[in-house]
Amino acid sequence: MINYLANPNRFLKFSKVIQPLLGYSSLILITIGLYFSLLDSPVDYQQGHTVRIMYVHVPSAWLASILYFAMAGCAAIFLIWKHPLADISARCIAPIGLIFSLLTLITGSLWGKPMWGTWWVWDARLTSMLILTIFYISYIGLANAFESETDGSKPASVLSILGAINLPIIKFSVDWWNTLHQPSSILRMDGPSISNEMMLPLMLMLIGFFCLATYIIIVNIKIKLMIKKHKNVILRLS
Repeated sequence: MINYLANPNRFLKFSKVIQPLLGYSSLILITIGLYFSLLDSPVDYQQGHTVRIMYVHVPSAWLASILYFAMAGCAAIFLIWKHPLADISARCIAPIGLIFSLLTLITGSLWGKPMWGTWWVWDARLTSMLILTIFYISYIGLANAFESETDGSKPASVLSILGAINLPIIKFSVDWWNTLHQPSSILRMDGPSISNEMMLPLMLMLIGFFCLATYIIIVNIKIKLMIKKHKNVILRLS
């Protein structure tokens, strides 16, 4: 499948089919998810209505990590097999992942203030998420620091792969260290510890965010491919 989509023309054909499905799915899922999150989900007995921040914070955190993993994977494919589409994909994933990582930090601060009494603590989970954000910014900066895009692709790809070391730290930080951040309540060996009434909107928002992120990334890849194709045509004519 990866080799098939590595061809730009095949990718464009594939995107015509998948793009509207992702767009409509994200719109429907996020709309329903927001309804359940804000109006129909139960109030937490300790956190009150503040718990509703979870329905944006948790999916954003997951997407920030998932997209970084995808970006580093595309970077590895580019370094090993020299697929230009892999480099383009990594470049298009980076800003979307950065948005979700920033959204995670912002919503985490909004959630932390009433719960911990402060906007920020140097908690292991928060600090590792901040490091992930810095890696996103560093990748984008390094990839675009050169006059020619190709000159920045290799060092930026290496940087993104090195940054992937931070992903398991984010996931297991609450287990490895004694932190203020609550332990995992969904991906647990003994099953989720939250109620089904909370799980439903959480999953709707997660899948909706995933569809939206994938939709935007595909649009960005298509734009970059069209720009590259246009530049090649100009070079041939000149």
